[in-house]
Amino acid sequence: MLCLVIGNGESRKNINLNNFQSDITIGCNALHRDMILDHLVCCDRRMAEEAITGNNTTDTKIYVRDMWHRYFRKIKKDKRIHQLPQVPDETEFKKDQAEHWGSGPYAVLLAADLEQVSEIHLVGFDLYSKNELVNNIYKGTQNYSSPKSKPIDYSYWVHQIGKVFKTFPNKKFVIHNIESWEFPKQWKYPNVSYKVLVTKNLTFA
Repeated sequence: MLCLVIGNGESRKNINLNNFQSDITIGCNALHRDMILDHLVCCDRRMAEEAITGNNTTDTKIYVRDMWHRYFRKIKKDKRIHQLPQVPDETEFKKDQAEHWGSGPYAVLLAADLEQVSEIHLVGFDLYSKNELVNNIYKGTQNYSSPKSKPIDYSYWVHQIGKVFKTFPNKKFVIHNIESWEFPKQWKYPNVSYKVLVTKNLTFA
């Protein structure tokens, strides 16, 4: 089965995601505002609160950190709430610890962790900003940083997503991004490839 994992980088703002045929969709945080997803990752409690009251999440599985799972599942009794998968090879270093994994890396991990999925396509995983300002399609909206905010250090995302690629060598990963985007050298694994987005036709190359 093919899974589409959608990040919130600005490279996807002119892309019609419905043009991409997939069996399973996984998104991050506020993406539920714009489309119905099979799975939604919300590491931040505020994002989870927004998601459970959203109009598009009636049948969506929403994944939260362990610390919030009991609150939403047991206290609020919301059956859509699930625990995030266990991170691979957790060490004493911050970048390897579950509490320091973000929604994007967790979304990729969740896709890889689904047994029925053999091919995983990533879109909207820009990682870095080109103008020294935050790169997020939802910046300036509820629960997000101001458009004038500085970007987050993306080194953890590169490391964590790279660990997913390495941990699941039998899964095929395809990253879609604009032509000027730089593919991280840490992601050069045999099971990972890169395709250029064709924004003119609002489709995937």
